[in-house]
Amino acid sequence: MGARLWVFVPTYNEVGNLEKVVRATADALEQVVPGDWGILVVDDASPDGTGELADRLAEELPQVEVLHRAGKEGLGKAYLAGFSYGFEHGAEFVIVMDADFSHDPDHLAAMIAAAQTSDLVLGSRYVEGGEILDWPRLRRLLSRFGSVYARAVLGVQIHDLTSGFRCVRRRVLETIEPSTLEAQGYVFNIELTYRALLAGFTVTEIPISFRDREAGQSKMSLPIAFEALMLLPRLRWQMSGRRREQLRSAGSQARSRPRFPRLNRRKNGTNGSGHDAVDQDLPERRSA
Repeated sequence: MGARLWVFVPTYNEVGNLEKVVRATADALEQVVPGDWGILVVDDASPDGTGELADRLAEELPQVEVLHRAGKEGLGKAYLAGFSYGFEHGAEFVIVMDADFSHDPDHLAAMIAAAQTSDLVLGSRYVEGGEILDWPRLRRLLSRFGSVYARAVLGVQIHDLTSGFRCVRRRVLETIEPSTLEAQGYVFNIELTYRALLAGFTVTEIPISFRDREAGQSKMSLPIAFEALMLLPRLRWQMSGRRREQLRSAGSQARSRPRFPRLNRRKNGTNGSGHDAVDQDLPERRSA
């Protein structure tokens, strides 16, 4: 199946969440980009039956597909598998979201609207209007510290570098070559965003309400988060000098190509503005 917009959902032991997330996501996408979307579930051989549930959903819903991997190989490799599959099936936009309802499908309309004039859109907990629900105070403070620390080390102005809810354009992925990213865990998203910024692509944050998972256990722990943040100084050093200049040059070439394609979105204010959401011939925005 070919579609210009693919939503990629990596899973491991999400049998209690997956069906509701897939159905809600499908409904939201059909409202915004009718007929021009697909959902890809990438399952890492979940022992709880998540993969089998995904197969049943794919049999029922023609725009849902499943990619089974042999085992749990890390979030970074799951992302690479999802990006590759999307490219092979016509993707110009790839949205990544969690399967546990921490990323609300109701935010997809705003994300897709922002992607019409941005190269990378992040669902942000830390911009005006964003929020975290259901987390204890200590966890909120640790998360906020991690975001401030990442901004300071990398010298960027993005508020939520660790966000896993994002929409990225094909040309960004082709330029930064995700298979060459050094990080393979939770720093993968940080490095992807950092490279996009260095290449001169436009990165936009939209506010989201981030909720704690409804079922199952979180894959994140304090030791994992701490280990991830310790990799950031090395990341900045690796992307300095010649490598930075090469990335800027590649980004400049990508941005000089003909205007990137837009999605044909449904009318009736799906962009949240109250105006038609049909795309206009707007100028492309670029980051400095």
